[in-house]
Amino acid sequence: MLVVGFPALAFGTNCFVVAPQAGEECVVVDPGVGVENRLGEVLEQHRLRPAAVLLTHGHVDHVYAVTPVCDAHGVAASIHADDAYRLVNPLATLEPALIAMFEQQFGTRAGWREPDDIVRLADGQRLPLAGLEIGVVHAPGHTEGSVMFALPDAPPDVEASSTLLTGDVLFAGSIGRTDLRGGDPEAMMRSLAGKVLPLPDATLVLPGHGPSTTIGRERRSNPFLLDLTRTA
Repeated sequence: MLVVGFPALAFGTNCFVVAPQAGEECVVVDPGVGVENRLGEVLEQHRLRPAAVLLTHGHVDHVYAVTPVCDAHGVAASIHADDAYRLVNPLATLEPALIAMFEQQFGTRAGWREPDDIVRLADGQRLPLAGLEIGVVHAPGHTEGSVMFALPDAPPDVEASSTLLTGDVLFAGSIGRTDLRGGDPEAMMRSLAGKVLPLPDATLVLPGHGPSTTIGRERRSNPFLLDLTRTA
């Protein structure tokens, strides 16, 4: 399996491209701010053709480029049904000062258009895309419709048995914040206890921000998971 990750131009959001191997179809996960040029380079370098865009949740830093990427490749945007409303206009949830700072940094007016084709995902759904079998794991807490994407394989250059793209559910050493609109601390703890902790230690974790990790490493060192294991 081929996995290429790179950060967006703002907020340090990771965008991932996943394919069975070079020269085939791929999926694009979480195209954030300004990823279009780097994404084009990755697709050209590995001779990849996007079959779908997958969104772990609907915050603007994870979806800002979803419409131009979908338009450029004629593919749909897939998001959990509980977060689909966020694609109407995720900019509406940002403070005016943050939008002004964003526009000043990039020198262009922030704009948004909802994707033409939106696929609404459900927990436990299996997505046969680009020669991959991708599982949808609903893990609310950061947002109502936060999901993780599970793949049964891992890249050959890492010591892992499977791969989990966790969005803003789980990071190396931390978890996603729960104090934004739609966040729920109790739901996050249930997601971590029920959807993350049962996973094998050898699962490769590709988070929405920061470096990769494994479930085993987080089980041993992540303070939020340690608190859950102590109270279990």
